[in-house]
Amino acid sequence: MIEITISVGLNDAATKRQKYNTEMYVDVMKHVCQSYHVPFSYIVSEGGYFHENGDFTQEKTLVICLLDPKKGVVEAIAKDLCVFFHQESVLITESKVKSFFIKEKLPVEE
Repeated sequence: MIEITISVGLNDAATKRQKYNTEMYVDVMKHVCQSYHVPFSYIVSEGGYFHENGDFTQEKTLVICLLDPKKGVVEAIAKDLCVFFHQESVLITESKVKSFFIKEKLPVEE
């Protein structure tokens, strides 16, 4: 199975500051993923980024995890989030992972 992560910084590319509260960005990201019918999980992390001009920015970052998505969908989501969050770029990583589901229920009392 392939795991794709999309890392999107929350600081505006021009001002290098976060314009909106983190929950607003999370809500937009959820809407984008749902509109592409892609199951996802995410975390909000802290990170740093060097802009193309050499400026360094520390910022909150959304790290979105997708399992076995279609490649075109990943790029579409990344492009949408790049535009919506006014980013210079968005990072996509791809890893092969072993994954499985476990299902268990409590025994029924008689």
